[in-house]
Amino acid sequence: MNMNKIRVYISVVLLLLSPALFEACSSNNEGRSDFLSGDEKMKMSDLETIREKGKLVVGADFSSTSYFIYRGQPMGYQYQMLQELAKHLDLRLDVHVNTDIDEAFNQLNEGDIDLIAMNLTVTADRKSRVAFTVPHSQTRQVLVQRMPENYQRMNKRQLEDSLIRNQLDLAGKTVYVQKGSVYAERLKTLSNEIGAEIGIVQVPMEAEQLVQMVARGEIAYTVADENVAAVNKTYYPILDVGTAVSFPQNLAWAVGRNAVELKEEIDRWLKNFKQTTKYAVIYNKYFKNQHAVNIVSSDYYVLGSGKISRYDETVKRESERIGWDWRLVSSMIYQESRFNPQAVSWAGAFGLMQLMPSTAGRFGVSRNTSPESHIRAGVSFIKWLDKRFEKEIPDSLEREKFVLAAYNVGKGHVDDARRLAEKYGDDPDIWDDNVEKWLLNKSQPKYYRDPVVKYGYARGIETSNYVHQVIDRYEHYKNIVDDQLVANNLPLP
Repeated sequence: MNMNKIRVYISVVLLLLSPALFEACSSNNEGRSDFLSGDEKMKMSDLETIREKGKLVVGADFSSTSYFIYRGQPMGYQYQMLQELAKHLDLRLDVHVNTDIDEAFNQLNEGDIDLIAMNLTVTADRKSRVAFTVPHSQTRQVLVQRMPENYQRMNKRQLEDSLIRNQLDLAGKTVYVQKGSVYAERLKTLSNEIGAEIGIVQVPMEAEQLVQMVARGEIAYTVADENVAAVNKTYYPILDVGTAVSFPQNLAWAVGRNAVELKEEIDRWLKNFKQTTKYAVIYNKYFKNQHAVNIVSSDYYVLGSGKISRYDETVKRESERIGWDWRLVSSMIYQESRFNPQAVSWAGAFGLMQLMPSTAGRFGVSRNTSPESHIRAGVSFIKWLDKRFEKEIPDSLEREKFVLAAYNVGKGHVDDARRLAEKYGDDPDIWDDNVEKWLLNKSQPKYYRDPVVKYGYARGIETSNYVHQVIDRYEHYKNIVDDQLVANNLPLP
């Protein structure tokens, strides 16, 4: 048989076999999924899919060390660490607040969040549910109790006798702890060890809120991580945090059990970052800074006061007038002036809402007008812009982005970008990745000289950043201001 005949023979055989081969391969692939466990089938976030969506979605809780708002800005040990991680991954950071740890674990395993960034104690039980990163710190659990009112006049012996120092003395006591936390498990174990009942009440509140309730005398006892408890003692000297109820334990973040690449990347980053000066500065800022007490006692510490700025009442009243969330307007004011009524820009904009002189005059304010009048004028300008976009962009949430952009760069430039979007096949009624893109392109001659453009050159990057930063800060305000108010009014069982 010559070579040509051999080739033809082989081709015919393969052609005849290909359906059977295809069915066999398909059958094998279908059968393979049957061997996967439920966990393996579960939707889990990995590094590739996270990068595709462009953001790292994180579950966090709020406290004076982890995540809070002060003078309008998000701050906190966990938050600053997350900022550095997101920068390393080149991703946008999207923080969701949740004080229920069990619910956060469920969100992680459902793929609703990519990472839990809390002071999670690493335990064997939790390892069966999530994968822990390398530890970011260590601590132990301590009993938080209130010292007697006259403790300053007691000698050391009298003071020690008035406090629980022996864990056996917890018998018959009631201790409030965060729902789903390891504190409840530790107290159950301790109750068994001492052979007596400890009353354990789990509530859906952040551990630090319970610490504050002890300081105010609303509950007698709670349990917290020693580093957090020690920081709170500087705020509330009447607290005692000297009784340990556990041995030292690792604190870590958690990812889904199948998020192998994400865990490996975070582990590498954490190991390196913890060796840097920047990490030491962040840790010391929140856990060793004696000036932190000034933050917590400030009217601008949102977890304590519920306030974003001294102008909250005016902002609420004026925002309600136009149907906007007052926290979004507050984020705008922070972006414009950092809540400084004397602020003046290089371009001549002035006041809390940085109105240009011509706009300010149209709405009846000047540099000598009261801050409250400036807020009213700025909100009126927002309403004016909103009305002009209302028919073109009926979706109110989408329209907010266009109003923010127009407030920053002027409606004419935004209209130019909408016309460019329509001309080049993008949606003129969607901001992200559509009109935003064409506003950015207005810094290039090819586009700002386009016949559909009426207002010429625009430095779109500033407006793009403005919209993203205002909305990002607004999300932080919603996280903390809203949850804080709900949690503080939560009745204990």
